[in-house]
Amino acid sequence: MDKPLKSPPPYPIASVDHALRTATILQLEGGATVAQLAERLGVARSTAHRVLAMLVYRDFAVRGEDRVYRAGPVLELAAHSQSLVSRLRTAALPHLHRVVDLLDETTNLIVRTGDTVRFVAGVECRQALRVGSREGMVFPAHRTTAGLLLLAELPDEELEQVYAPERYRDRPADRPDLAQLRTELRRSRRSGFAVNRERSERGLVAVGVLVRDRDGTALAGLSVSMPSLRYDPQRLRSLVATLEAAAHSLEEDLAGRP
Repeated sequence: MDKPLKSPPPYPIASVDHALRTATILQLEGGATVAQLAERLGVARSTAHRVLAMLVYRDFAVRGEDRVYRAGPVLELAAHSQSLVSRLRTAALPHLHRVVDLLDETTNLIVRTGDTVRFVAGVECRQALRVGSREGMVFPAHRTTAGLLLLAELPDEELEQVYAPERYRDRPADRPDLAQLRTELRRSRRSGFAVNRERSERGLVAVGVLVRDRDGTALAGLSVSMPSLRYDPQRLRSLVATLEAAAHSLEEDLAGRP
């Protein structure tokens, strides 16, 4: 098994985390008020206001006349409210909440770009010991459930392009073994789901399925994440069935959207 990629820092700085999460929310969702951000971060409005003020000062955010804060010049390249990712996220959030209500584990929506995936939506569960939100975080695709499933959709020649040796000239250790990866992708393609046991982060297990558009093209991955000590392999089929039902409902919603 690969060495886990990420672990939480031993001395987290709450103010920095609040600022980074706020910037991510503005980048992915297009805008939010002080009250909305305070609720999302679980902090007082005064704290949310101070975070936003600093982001405005550093051009990560701008405040409109409607008192809505939006992504600023630093983040403007990704601040398109009608983008595919934004529409996916908006459509997916109710389904993520329903999965959390059913499983009481954190649920995520993930998209792939090249050899990486990005968590574009996440809903945390209510348990004291839980996997926190990964919204905005980027991971190597081959280390995540959604990444494996999305990579498994690629024809072999495109997979070789994604992991071409010249792209890893300055970081050869980051390039996966393609023979081993192909074996994993075939397994994921056959089963229709993927399992990540502490591959991306220590102490975390995730199960994922695909979300497709009306012509069958894979758009994103839908996953549920939990502490490894709470994962029971006997529940795998039930977890997959719940995710597949949510993915199918999301696909139906997307088919009805422009």
